[in-house]
Amino acid sequence: TSRMSCWTAAPSDGPASAVVRPGVGVGVGAGGGHCIGGRRRPRRRVLRRGVCSQTSGALLLPVTAEEDAAASLLSARIAMAAAAVAADSKIDNLRDAVAKLGEISENEKAGFISLVSRYLSGEAEQIEWSKIQTPTDEVVVPYDTLAPPPEDLDAMKALLDKLVVLKLNGGLGTTMGCTGPKSVIEVRNGFTFLDLIVIQIESLNKKYGCSVPLLLMNSFNTHDDTQKIVEKYSNSNIEIHTFNQSQYPRIVTEDFLPLPSKGQTGKDGWYPPGHGDVFPSLNNSGKLDTLLSQGKEYVFVANSDNLGAIVDIKILNHLITNQNEYCMEVTPKTLADVKGGTLISYEGRVQLLEIAQVPDEHVNEFKSIEKFKIFNTNNLWVNLKAIKRLVDAEALKMEIIPNPKEVDGVKVLQLETAAGAAIRFFEKAIGINVPRSRFLPVKATSDLLLVQSDLYTLVDGYVIRNPARVKPSNPSIELGPEFKKVANFLARFKSIPSIVELDSLKVSGDVSFGSGVVLKGNVTIAAKAGVKLEIPDGAVLENKDINGPEDL
Repeated sequence: TSRMSCWTAAPSDGPASAVVRPGVGVGVGAGGGHCIGGRRRPRRRVLRRGVCSQTSGALLLPVTAEEDAAASLLSARIAMAAAAVAADSKIDNLRDAVAKLGEISENEKAGFISLVSRYLSGEAEQIEWSKIQTPTDEVVVPYDTLAPPPEDLDAMKALLDKLVVLKLNGGLGTTMGCTGPKSVIEVRNGFTFLDLIVIQIESLNKKYGCSVPLLLMNSFNTHDDTQKIVEKYSNSNIEIHTFNQSQYPRIVTEDFLPLPSKGQTGKDGWYPPGHGDVFPSLNNSGKLDTLLSQGKEYVFVANSDNLGAIVDIKILNHLITNQNEYCMEVTPKTLADVKGGTLISYEGRVQLLEIAQVPDEHVNEFKSIEKFKIFNTNNLWVNLKAIKRLVDAEALKMEIIPNPKEVDGVKVLQLETAAGAAIRFFEKAIGINVPRSRFLPVKATSDLLLVQSDLYTLVDGYVIRNPARVKPSNPSIELGPEFKKVANFLARFKSIPSIVELDSLKVSGDVSFGSGVVLKGNVTIAAKAGVKLEIPDGAVLENKDINGPEDL
């Protein structure tokens, strides 16, 4: 019964006795009774507090708290041992199956098995909420307090010659209705993300006479297309290097075997394991050793779709001067960023705290922009020698992010890590609280509307905010599913409206915009079902709620 661990059966008027304990082996004793731990137990007992069993003659007495705790501990240990045996069996079977996969390298196989082993061991660190502290300005440094970079051009060149720019280029543009790498989506004046990145670094190298190379970390999804695309930059004054991040097999949830071993040999059988893989992949590719031999010291890592992630000499100068091995750029949260990871001080080290690590009872507190005021931009500056040291020591054990998926009706699991979570393994790691202008990602067509509008201008590849915009924050823009794909988005605008004085825009239904439209204040446009709503050329809409032509 569920009460068994709380009672001891003691002898009353008969010789039979039994001590009831959880997790102890049961055997058959003389006379047909059962034996527990070698002692004979009567056939039938009625468990009532402090009364005699009419059939057994056993008096049941409460056990002590110490005995009950010991029994519970024993049960827990047995359960843990059983789980460990099951995990070992899963790993052994998985290792055997992965060894037969010819599509990936031995390094990738070893990295994958190590990641899965960590996942099955349940080694995830539990955050003790009471130990979380708000970082001081020494840990998260305000950007405004950084010393200016040297004015001497030779000193600037010397600084920049220690730098490498690495863009994460593994993502596809499928969510915006595009094929191929996301970095080749046109974002402004016919230029793609990649065009703008190359123009920026070209401009930097030309201005200071330095040699900052560009690295692109591709995935198996983007590698072939990217190799063809970078050929158009062959006459550029920058070195462009590409390498692939790891390719891991998806795990079938039912039997914990790799999906490719079951005949799914196409791309759907595999996945790139998150941008936390940037560090081992940089090393495994041989690029890390090459960069170190060239005297490079720091790598600036950023998402290829973040138009605000440009080289900042003030930040580079601060890191080199203070010998910081790792720096994460953070920026003030808005209500749109409440789920973003934040930096905390935890047991004497700076650490990234993601919403998935937060106990349920503290999630609302985590989302508060009053207590947790900053979030991770994923602009990272990392010392190359430190990467080499930690990768060689296999010390980068970032938190694992389980990502369940379904492929052709088969439930699968992919395990990922994030580069920002590595911060706690580096010495003198810091955050820098940067202006919001350094975080300008394009994740959807609503973001595309912002960067294509008069809210920004383009100078030497840099997307620069229009000083005519008085408010520090960008307008809030929500576009309906009719605008989700880039092709549909572009077809619905003769020209991008002026939004310098816009606070918010919500558009839904079959809506299209003429040329020279101006939007100000708060504008909502909702076409009724079956109605095509066209905003005429030159229309000025200020604080308008439009549901049909009659509202224009």
